[in-house]
Amino acid sequence: MMEIFNFFGSLLGYILWFFYMIVKNYGVAIILFTIVVKFLLFPFSIKQQKSMAAQSKMAAKQKELQARYGNDKAKYNEELQKLYEQEGVNPMGGCLTTLLPFPIMLGLYYSVVFPLKNVLHLPTDAVQKAMDLLQTIPGMGATFSANSFYNEIELVKHFDVLRDHLTGIFTGSELDQIESLSHGFQFLGLDLLQTPQNSEWTAMMWLIPLLCLVSSWASQFVMMKMQPGMQQQQGCMKVTMYALPLISVYFSWVMPGAIGFYWIISTLVSFASTLLMNRFFSPAQLTAKAEAQRAALRYQEEAAIAELSPAVQRQLAEKLAPSQKTEEKKNVSGQSKKGKNKSKKPAKSGNDAYLGTKK
Repeated sequence: MMEIFNFFGSLLGYILWFFYMIVKNYGVAIILFTIVVKFLLFPFSIKQQKSMAAQSKMAAKQKELQARYGNDKAKYNEELQKLYEQEGVNPMGGCLTTLLPFPIMLGLYYSVVFPLKNVLHLPTDAVQKAMDLLQTIPGMGATFSANSFYNEIELVKHFDVLRDHLTGIFTGSELDQIESLSHGFQFLGLDLLQTPQNSEWTAMMWLIPLLCLVSSWASQFVMMKMQPGMQQQQGCMKVTMYALPLISVYFSWVMPGAIGFYWIISTLVSFASTLLMNRFFSPAQLTAKAEAQRAALRYQEEAAIAELSPAVQRQLAEKLAPSQKTEEKKNVSGQSKKGKNKSKKPAKSGNDAYLGTKK
């Protein structure tokens, strides 16, 4: 699994390095990277919007099913599944878009954790030699312990001190790239290479997990006000709605600040994307469009049914005529028998006559 995300991180590293070479700041590069990724995922966001609109339309029908089959869960689930099929709604349709930020975030994580291999794309052998050498330098053993996950970050952090030790391993141009990258993680006074969990309070890195939580919950609160149908979401949609902000806070606390910074930017860009979608792809517009498409499809299906020719219609009428006449005769005879039975009145017996007279 690590190799998969490392490969993904290497691919994202090319994009990050491209933007970094333009702006010379890793924080700004992450902002540009997030905007581009969100633009590429915009079609999936529209699909999620359609799923939410369909769920909102079905909310009233689901309540009716709950009221009718509330005590029979098996029957309720069966009827609910039929309703989904009838309406053409996939209850898990919006989950893919909700879960897509995870692999992107993990790929970005591996590009930040391994900046030499995944961002600068330096030779793996040279990077490993540098790690082995730095572990032998007195006073550096604690910083560059064997198999430490953050050795490459530590090298970039302390590159000004370590440059002389690395001249025999990397070329001059590669050393210049590392030096440029080491100065590019400062953004608005924050060092995005630091981890909030291990940084001092005065470094203000705790702002990143705090902003992750505030931005996530605030954007979701506004979107729920704009889209009441989100309140009826079920399954993974509802779980991720409340779980993702807490997960983002944990990740941004224990991982380098660049990861939490990406999460904040991703949340804000997603919120702006949602405002844009509500302007041009609102749930009401999508529902009306879906109903129009369904009506057009029904019209096409009805039009595709070929009308019977007059000759065939006459043949069917002639075949049905005898059976209809027979049925009419039966009905008439049955009604006449009922009428006769009703007209016959029972005669009074002698006892009845006697009982009916006064003595």
